[in-house]
Amino acid sequence: MPQMAPISWFILFIVFTITFILFNMFNYYCFFNKMPQTPQLSTTTSTNSMNWKW
Repeated sequence: MPQMAPISWFILFIVFTITFILFNMFNYYCFFNKMPQTPQLSTTTSTNSMNWKW
């Protein structure tokens, strides 16, 4: 059974690495995080008491 040439293994490794990096970049930058639209969020968090009750 003939063996695959080392340069061919290297080219195959480079192609799969570039494909993997591009796939991860597209998945990372195509995700849009929706922020909740609550205008009272800042006022409710500032009025909460942070005292510990031991």
